[in-house]
Amino acid sequence: MKELSSAEIRQMFLDFFASKGHEIVPSKNLIPQDDPTLLWINSGVATLKKYFDGTVVPKNPRITNAQKAIRTNDIENVGKTARHHTLFEMMGNFSIGDYFKAEVIPWAWELLTSPEWYGLDKEKLYVTVYPKDQEAKQIWQEKTDLPDGHIYEVEDNFWDIGEGPSGPDSEIFFDRGPAFQDLPDNDPEMYPGGENERYLEIWNIVFSQFNHLPGLTDNSQYPELPHKNIDTGMGLERVVSVFQNGRTNFDTDLFLPIIHATEVLTDGFVYDDSQDSESNTSFKVIADHIRAITFAIGDGALPSNEGRGYVIRRLLRRAVLHGQKLGIKGEFLTKLVPVVGEIMVSYYPEISENTTKIQKTIAAEEKRFNVTLAGGLALLNGVIADAKESGQNQINGLDAFKLSDTYGFPLELTQEQAADAGLTVDVDGYRDALQAQRERARAARSNDKSMGVQNAVLTDLKVDSKYVGWSKTKVSDAEIVAIIGQDNAGVDALLDGAVANQTTQVVFDVTPFYAEMGGQVPDFGDVSNQSGELIGHVIDVQTAPNGQYIHTVEVIADFNLGDRVTLEVDMARHIAVSKNHTATHMLDQALRNVIGGDVHQAGSLVEPDYLRFDFNHDGPVSENDLDDIAAMVNQEIAKNLPITWVETDIESAKKLGAVAVFGEKYGETVRVVSIGDFNKEFDGGTHANSTAELGIFKIVSESGIGAGVRRIEAVTGLAALALYQSEEKALKQIANGLKAQKLIDTPNKVSELQAELRNTQRQNESLAAQLANAKAGEIFDDVQIVNNHSYIAKALTVNGIDGLRQVADNWKEKQPSDILVLASAVEGKVSLIVAASPEAIKQGIKAGDLIKFIAPKIGGGGGGRPDMAQAGGKNPDGIIDALAAVADFLADK
Repeated sequence: MKELSSAEIRQMFLDFFASKGHEIVPSKNLIPQDDPTLLWINSGVATLKKYFDGTVVPKNPRITNAQKAIRTNDIENVGKTARHHTLFEMMGNFSIGDYFKAEVIPWAWELLTSPEWYGLDKEKLYVTVYPKDQEAKQIWQEKTDLPDGHIYEVEDNFWDIGEGPSGPDSEIFFDRGPAFQDLPDNDPEMYPGGENERYLEIWNIVFSQFNHLPGLTDNSQYPELPHKNIDTGMGLERVVSVFQNGRTNFDTDLFLPIIHATEVLTDGFVYDDSQDSESNTSFKVIADHIRAITFAIGDGALPSNEGRGYVIRRLLRRAVLHGQKLGIKGEFLTKLVPVVGEIMVSYYPEISENTTKIQKTIAAEEKRFNVTLAGGLALLNGVIADAKESGQNQINGLDAFKLSDTYGFPLELTQEQAADAGLTVDVDGYRDALQAQRERARAARSNDKSMGVQNAVLTDLKVDSKYVGWSKTKVSDAEIVAIIGQDNAGVDALLDGAVANQTTQVVFDVTPFYAEMGGQVPDFGDVSNQSGELIGHVIDVQTAPNGQYIHTVEVIADFNLGDRVTLEVDMARHIAVSKNHTATHMLDQALRNVIGGDVHQAGSLVEPDYLRFDFNHDGPVSENDLDDIAAMVNQEIAKNLPITWVETDIESAKKLGAVAVFGEKYGETVRVVSIGDFNKEFDGGTHANSTAELGIFKIVSESGIGAGVRRIEAVTGLAALALYQSEEKALKQIANGLKAQKLIDTPNKVSELQAELRNTQRQNESLAAQLANAKAGEIFDDVQIVNNHSYIAKALTVNGIDGLRQVADNWKEKQPSDILVLASAVEGKVSLIVAASPEAIKQGIKAGDLIKFIAPKIGGGGGGRPDMAQAGGKNPDGIIDALAAVADFLADK
């Protein structure tokens, strides 16, 4: 077998398919762009969904890639199995309506077995096919020299993830030999495709030929796709383990350098690839997790308590805990980032280029967790102590889940600590809580824009459509080149005409209407015939799969295919949107200038009446920074900077200093928009002619919308002026109420009023204390005795729990009894407080136990320390019964 590095294996795959006419598409960002159905890019095809469902037609229907991906549904298995990973690479070749089975199967065989390429032993390769897909089986038999008896029919070989493209698949397995066989020969799973370690799946070829339509559950009923596709996936980590004869995926050049770097940091632990052990598991977990953390942060994700940020935080904390198991002291993960960068430098040079930035983020999070870790251990010790004190032999499942969810403690760690104390953990309760969390997360995830069903009409549409709206807002002689609507059967079709009082889709050979893209909403406007008669309103514009501009038109009067028409944009809307689009560019630049160069756009929305701009940033933007950002934008507006644009190639655009939108894909020719010398960006939208047209810029709000992503909403021009006026009106009302002669005097008046309020509150607190002392004097003489225990149990008219605490503080100083029980009711809410003297505690009477005994009487619950406890409830009528129950409690002590 050839000796190949992981970099060579990856490059050879891409080179092979490039030789077959495929476009090599670079690995995309791990953060999905415009796809709310995914938390992470989780497969090689995930970034190509728009091609497979027909939303976009690629320039080259043959594509190949090596795509980084993250899956986190089996984090607990990482390090314990041979091939579970959070971050992995999937190599694939894809055909979008081009070649099919007859081409892809022989190519796969050529890549795997040809001496020019991978050169694997043919005798060690096996394939599986779907039983009903005899065509694929026949191609394997007739167009390759696959050895006889190496094809298996497997019922599970049908790829189907719900509505949309689906079809049979053919999996390729490599026989690793008897040394890897973990089952006897007669075991039903001992075959290529079974659950065993000997036959390793290295490639899956999906023949995407059917449409899984809504309501269908039997794949034999799925109709054929109008355009059949090929979707393949070869896991890099698996293939590398074959070429490098690794016992597991971790025993390869993708992981071993990280593992060996970790060995140096441990307390004498050494990785042994010949066995499974707890220390080996820890090495693998650290190696896997630091790869995922490094790539995720490098792609702009940041640790947080939700979404992608939560995944990063969880992975980092698991890695830290496994580091502690290996005796590693202090923060160590940052030391492994350069190792990851060195391994991946041939295909992902950005990791090494951004090492310092990635290390900075990891160091801050690791330091934060070390502080959290101490708190988690304290909580765990408290949970164990409470369980033992109450005579329980098991830790509550919810408590175990809280330790995992809040502090990053794996269930195994909680179980280990509990076992040391002679306790077990309610694993079923833990799993119930975990499952409930997963269901909440699943329910919260949108199903919008998942891979849809192909629309053959739009996919096959070949007419030309040109946008001229950058320089024209009216076209007097446009031809209607396509009308798309529903035929008599209710199916989308190309029509010869449009009928009044209906809504239909229309393509013109030339259009001034901007199609929605890049966060900018579309233009609206009118369609007139050559006689000047209004025949339709344009209410939406989108781009078709082949790039045409599809206008949604409310039809007023009949028109036909081939008619010449006049198109006129709604200028009031167009101008307002264009100004706000210019403002987003200026806001983007100001953010980078004020906050720092690491800030990049994470999304935007440009409407006529406001703009929304999302950007990556860890934590809220301060008020001072927001003021500086707004001031900078308004300063540039006042300079009346000219706004110009030029079309050029992408390299020339970069030399001009133009900023690209994060995660966006650009063609060979790009449009660069310049706002004076203040800002240059890649952009295809419409803009004002100069900054002075914006008038004024005002930030409305700044908020967090997800892990490491902030949002600013702002307004310009008349909308900004209207907001200033409404705020001024509100300020005047406040000033009038405070009797401030000038608006500028209002803050001082407010400060004076706040000072008066604080003084009044102090006086009230003093009076409350005096009242409490007076109440205490009244009740401390009413001491009762039960079972040789003295107690005071009274209902007071005070301001809730605070008033009760003041009386309890007086009781502590004087200690007129062993036990004190007080109750009060304010607006239907009941407060209880119980205090116990040191002598009472020695006799086994604890305030927490007593409060739990009497609190149900008031319809509530509570708890606390042995010397002090409190409770709340909603049943004032139960106060008498609660106080009477004190005697029942003490009678048993």
